[in-house]
Amino acid sequence: MTRLHELFADQGQSPWIDDLHRGWLLSGHLGDLVSSGVRGVTSNPTIFAKAIEAEDVYDDQLAAVLPGRTIEEAYWELVIADVSTALDVLAPVYEAGGTDGFVSLEVSPALANDTEATIEAARELHDRIAKPNLLVKVPATPAGVPAIQRLIAEGRSINVTLIFGLDRYDAVMEAYLSGLEEYLRAGGTRVDAIASVASFFVSRVDTEVDRRLERLAGGTDGDEAILALRGKAGVAQAQEAYQHFLRTFSGPRWEALAAKGARVQRPLWASTSTKNPAYPDLLYVDNLIGPHTVNTMPEGTLQAFLDHGTVARTVDADPDAAAAVLSRLADAGIDFGEVSQVLEEQGVRAFATSFEDLLGVLSAKAPGLVPGAVGATERSR
Repeated sequence: MTRLHELFADQGQSPWIDDLHRGWLLSGHLGDLVSSGVRGVTSNPTIFAKAIEAEDVYDDQLAAVLPGRTIEEAYWELVIADVSTALDVLAPVYEAGGTDGFVSLEVSPALANDTEATIEAARELHDRIAKPNLLVKVPATPAGVPAIQRLIAEGRSINVTLIFGLDRYDAVMEAYLSGLEEYLRAGGTRVDAIASVASFFVSRVDTEVDRRLERLAGGTDGDEAILALRGKAGVAQAQEAYQHFLRTFSGPRWEALAAKGARVQRPLWASTSTKNPAYPDLLYVDNLIGPHTVNTMPEGTLQAFLDHGTVARTVDADPDAAAAVLSRLADAGIDFGEVSQVLEEQGVRAFATSFEDLLGVLSAKAPGLVPGAVGATERSR
């Protein structure tokens, strides 16, 4: 039994991997990762951009079946093929109880500010792939939150991504609960088949807050009391988010849904690789372990946890201390609402840029592709 197996068996946290590319599928490496304890897969446009650009294993499919298609159609053909295969690899995990075994695929980043187009895009992906362990990723933008509620009300499983702040996290959980209630009012009978995770990004919070702290301190040699708060915000805010989770998924409203078979929307800790080499390599893993949570890690972080991770409940070991850190940061001049807004805009923009860059790579790899996008949604038929 590995540390990843122990993480799930002893602490109720599901380790997922934040990466996917065809080389893993062809070599069996993804299956090996599942055997080591990985229980799910997340992906995003940046991950696919790196995979398709770096690997020639996609070239045969491009040459054989894609000439004459638009560049965006080609992208979805390649990505859906990978995700469908990964879903089959993870199917035994899903079939063992429906808690895990999911693979996530994100709607086009270009739709982040369009509620109706996001809904249509998510429907198309669910309908086209049509496997119960698919999670379609929808960003938690102001336009994305109502889309999430509608999709849950239709009985669709959703990975809510790009959550950077507590207020938006509360709105996401409300959308999930309201969606479940709408589903049941409409006569839905398989509420137990609806799965959702809420992806709360962690390390990027420290990157942005640390930058602001250094400015407030007057530089890296400035006010020591302010500089001592660097590297504290990400974990503290995620630990506070877990307290919001515990409060939301308890009490009469939740108990009524749970009695009908509803599952909690688990918090998923994302962006958990350590960006600052001065910080511990497992800063965003070892400190966020607890029941009903997911941690999705890039392979380097996952291998580090297998080697020297700590299997212990930490996410709510001292909630008062986490709240005190957030209070000290606010007193120092950190506006978390502003931080989350900046990070959300950066996240949407980064994924959109990766998506656009990838379309350029595909155009270069397969000149027979037709320039131009398909339209408002990512139709790839």
